[in-house]
Amino acid sequence: MKRKKTFALVVAVCLSLVLSVAAACGNSSLNQFAAASGPKTISFTDSAGRQVEVPAEITRIVPSGAMAQMVLFPLAPDMLVGLSSKWDADAKQYLETKYYDLPVLGQFYGKGTTLNLEEIAKVDPQVIIDIGEAKSSIVKDMDGITEQVGIPAVHIGATLHTMGDAYRMLGRLLGREKEAEVLAEYCEEIYSRTQDIMREVGDDGKVNLIYCTGGDGLNVIARGAFHAELLDMVSNNVAVVEDISSKGTGNPVDMEQILLWDPDVIIFAPESYYSSAGEDKVWQQLTAIKNGNYYEVPMGPYNWMGFPPSVNRYLGMIWITQLLYPDKVEYDAYEEVAKYYKLFYHCDLTKDQYEALVANSLLKTEQ
Repeated sequence: MKRKKTFALVVAVCLSLVLSVAAACGNSSLNQFAAASGPKTISFTDSAGRQVEVPAEITRIVPSGAMAQMVLFPLAPDMLVGLSSKWDADAKQYLETKYYDLPVLGQFYGKGTTLNLEEIAKVDPQVIIDIGEAKSSIVKDMDGITEQVGIPAVHIGATLHTMGDAYRMLGRLLGREKEAEVLAEYCEEIYSRTQDIMREVGDDGKVNLIYCTGGDGLNVIARGAFHAELLDMVSNNVAVVEDISSKGTGNPVDMEQILLWDPDVIIFAPESYYSSAGEDKVWQQLTAIKNGNYYEVPMGPYNWMGFPPSVNRYLGMIWITQLLYPDKVEYDAYEEVAKYYKLFYHCDLTKDQYEALVANSLLKTEQ
C-alpha cells in the first residue's frame, strides 16, 4: 500500500511539472493536444453582420471574384487553392509558377458569374471570401453562395480608405494577424500620404484631367463614378456627365465633348488610344496632346489605377501623384513601386521591369 501511495505521489509531481512547463512554453505538445481536441469550427461575424460557421483552422480558401483575389494574394497566397480569374499573361514574370497556374474557378456571384463547379469540388475549399464594398443584397448574395456550393462564404467590407481594417479582419479570420497588420499599415500610410500631398496641392492646384478608355479613347471615367474614386481624389476630373456609368469601361462620349472639356492632362487606360493619339489630327487639337501631357496607365499584373478597383489603387497613388505633382513628391518612385511588388506580389521587381512598366507613363522630360 505504501508503494502505491509513493507511486501516485510521483505521478502527481510529474504531471504538475509537465503542466508547468506547458504553461511556460505555450506551444507544447499538451497545447497541441488541446488544440486538436478543441472546436472544429468557430463563429465568425463578417462585415455584413452574418454569423458564419467557419473551420477553426483555415488552410484552403478561394476568392469570390477578382477584387477579393487581389486582396487575398498578398496575405495568403499559400492558402489559395483556386482563382476567380486567370492571371494576365504578363503577370507570369512577377509570380511564382505555383500561384500563376492555380485552377480558375470563376466568379461566384454577380453579372459575371462563371462558376466551374467541377473544379470547385476538386480543390475542396473551406471558405469562400468576398471582399469589397457591400451591395444592398450582400446578405442574400453570401447566403446564396453557401446554399449553392455548400461552402461557408464571408464578406469583408473594404473601400479605398478602409482597406487597413479589412486586412485586420482577414488576419483574424485566417490566423495571420501579424502579416495582416503589415499590409494594413502600408495601405493606411499610402492613403494618408496621398491625402497630405493633395492638401498641399489644394483644390485650386489640382490638374484638369480626363481618363479615357476603349480602343478609340472615346469612353471616360466620369467624375463621381465608383471607378473614379482615386481619380477624383488626385485631380480635377473635368469629365462631368449626367448619367454616370458604374462600369469600369466608363461613359461613352464623342470627340466634340472631349474637345469642349480640353483637359491639361489625359490619362489613357492600358490598350486604349495612347499610341495613336499623338498622330491623330483631331486629337492634336487638344491642349494635353499638343503639350505632350498624355500618358498610359501602367499595367502589370493589373491596371495601377484600379480596374478592378482593389489594392492596386495604392500603387496608382504612388504613380499618379508623382506624375501630376512632381514638385510635391519626395519619394523615389522605383523604390516605392518595388516595395509594393514585394508586399503584394511577393516579387523582387528589377529596375528593368519597372522601366518597362512605366515606359509610357512618365513625364516626357523624364523619358
